[in-house]
Amino acid sequence: MNDKCHIKKNDKVKVLVGKDRGKIGKVLKVSRKGGRVLVENINMVKRHSKPNAKNKQGGIIESESSIHISNVMLMCGKCIQPVRIKMQRLEDGRLVRLCKKCDEIIDA
Repeated sequence: MNDKCHIKKNDKVKVLVGKDRGKIGKVLKVSRKGGRVLVENINMVKRHSKPNAKNKQGGIIESESSIHISNVMLMCGKCIQPVRIKMQRLEDGRLVRLCKKCDEIIDA
């Protein structure tokens, strides 16, 4: 699998395809090896669990499931829309992500 990934934890992304198409959420976890991301309140699934030490009651638990990284697009804070990004090295040697539309630095 390709380890190149331009999406990081806490980024704002928009879902491009699937049942949650058009929704915007915050990235909770990035799995670079699997090429998947876990986005807050996106791709919710229901799991049936037996009562155990962690969950005394048991029952149906709803949680997020990961989606493929190609199905989400990074949101620009200035453009307020999903954008492609480019990488650029600054004068101080840092490598930052830039919005291709407005050349705004996405990294904090």
